[in-house]
Amino acid sequence: MKPKLDDNDATLFREAVSDVKPLRQAGPTATPRGRPSRVRFARAHRLGMLDDSFHGELSDPVVASEEALSFRRPGVGDSVVRRLRRGEYPVEGELDLHGLTVAQATHALRAFLTAALGRHARCVRIIHGKGLRSGNRGPVLKQLVSGVLRRTSAVVAFVSAKPVDGGTGALYVLLSASRP
Repeated sequence: MKPKLDDNDATLFREAVSDVKPLRQAGPTATPRGRPSRVRFARAHRLGMLDDSFHGELSDPVVASEEALSFRRPGVGDSVVRRLRRGEYPVEGELDLHGLTVAQATHALRAFLTAALGRHARCVRIIHGKGLRSGNRGPVLKQLVSGVLRRTSAVVAFVSAKPVDGGTGALYVLLSASRP
């Protein structure tokens, strides 16, 4: 049962809302039935280029375990790299490769980058470790990750992370902002 309003309450309410104007209601909007074909082809092209980056020699020139890594594509400004180095981009995904073999790390890196690109992530963190237990071979996973990222066209830039996020054992990776 609804409580009845007396005339005084009703009058007070009408006065309180007298200046309110109703919102215009938008009509029904048409929703597309699926992605246009060029979107599917653009995504397939980007993922194909990602796949190409995993073939051939994956290592980078000798990378020392404590060496900070930095890479940017031509045309990427200093301010973008500076913001990336400071950790100012929100990290939208993380991959930890500690303890994986090269084959396992390659597979995990491919799957991670494919998923990140598929969900349009802008910045991700990849933890490769410093390779302190790799012996004379040096930091194997660090070299692998650096080589793959340099050859992946969707990677705009990457830098070694801040010490709190892994330092020279991790990378902040900035991915292309273009939407397929």
